[in-house]
Amino acid sequence: MTDHSPSRSARGVYGISVTSELSGVGPQTLRLYERRGLLAPSRTDGGTRRYSDDDLERLRRITELVDQGVNLAGIAHILELETRNSQLKSDYTQLELRNAKLKADQKPAPAHRQDSGASRRRREP
Repeated sequence: MTDHSPSRSARGVYGISVTSELSGVGPQTLRLYERRGLLAPSRTDGGTRRYSDDDLERLRRITELVDQGVNLAGIAHILELETRNSQLKSDYTQLELRNAKLKADQKPAPAHRQDSGASRRRREP
């Protein structure tokens, strides 16, 4: 297995009929969601759709939003915002870790003597 292979959850393994059965969403609706950009299943060399566990999870979220009365355009927007939010959280966590490492790697600065110049000045009576 190479470093470029998708994770197990992202690997397309389910055909459209199995995905339909697992999700309770009809094949025509799955095709509609793909046309609207809500789902992007992988394809075999022959063009057969292959849905992954990640696709099934996304489909669960889509179904939840449909059940709440959100239209497909709204769902697309919500999913995009959720994806961007997750990426921002991940980026923030990485920056926090880098910042903590930089702070840990900093050597303590040598203590500076507070020299007001009084030792060099002559005291006046």
